[in-house]
Amino acid sequence: MARRGKLGQWWLANVRQPLMYAGLVSVMELLHALPLDNASGGFGRLFRWLGPKLPYSNRARRNLELAFPGIVVAERERIVAGMWDNFARVICEYAHLDTIIREADKRLEIVGAERLDALRDDGRPGLLFSAHFASFEMVTVAARMRSLPISVVYRNANNLAIDAYIRRRQGAGGIELIRKGIRGARRLLEVMQGGSHVIMLVDQKMNEGIAVPFFGHPAMTAPALAQLAYRYDCPVVPVRVERVAGSRFRVVCEQPLALPRSGDRAADVLALMTLVNRTIEDWVRARPEHWFWLHRRWPKDARPRSPGE
Repeated sequence: MARRGKLGQWWLANVRQPLMYAGLVSVMELLHALPLDNASGGFGRLFRWLGPKLPYSNRARRNLELAFPGIVVAERERIVAGMWDNFARVICEYAHLDTIIREADKRLEIVGAERLDALRDDGRPGLLFSAHFASFEMVTVAARMRSLPISVVYRNANNLAIDAYIRRRQGAGGIELIRKGIRGARRLLEVMQGGSHVIMLVDQKMNEGIAVPFFGHPAMTAPALAQLAYRYDCPVVPVRVERVAGSRFRVVCEQPLALPRSGDRAADVLALMTLVNRTIEDWVRARPEHWFWLHRRWPKDARPRSPGE
């Protein structure tokens, strides 16, 4: 058994991971060689057709039934197809981040830009949150456009070469990536103490988190956003991305959330994260095809509620 385990580790480190890295880089280079709008549109149409046929889509269907009790099959399938269309476009747009940054004035509209400016100029640390919604990387492009220094908290890839590739690409765009984990937590505190700004995508499951309602079901949610907000008494700004047409976007910076202040820190953290999840719910209800429904967001034993429950 020990020998088989060592062989598996060798295979992973010396064959599988290098092949995955080479495959990723090859795909990114191919997409980058194509005009952005052609790549985004073409791959979007391909995956709108192909994605619903993949087994992964069954998880999206289950999640949709949990979130929208009684959803009709035709509407569910429309959302699943739209999700894959958007997902394929996001991959293309990630390969073309340099193009989007260069053409930001014609590809990106910012609604509520004054709120980014206020974060930039108030001399305090600040928190922004978003979700895996539409082309979520556009939040960092908007921050660049308003000269807002920002760091991104992210979950590192298991493949070290792929993780390094992601960090190089974002670093070239002037964005610092902070890995989740103990070392990342230390860096996160340094950034906040230095008066800078951090954005978090807060719509994924965290087993060590707290149970917070999301579409009527308890969902394990990372409390770090709320904990930092109270620790540094800083603004918490919701930022969503809307796909307007093709690879053109609207980044909407909403009013900062009011921090609940009951005097009970644990209760306040839960209350604030409930507001955060409710905000994301509103975004998803408005454009459900733009959310990534493949996440394992709810417990395995969660069951669809009765309509109107």
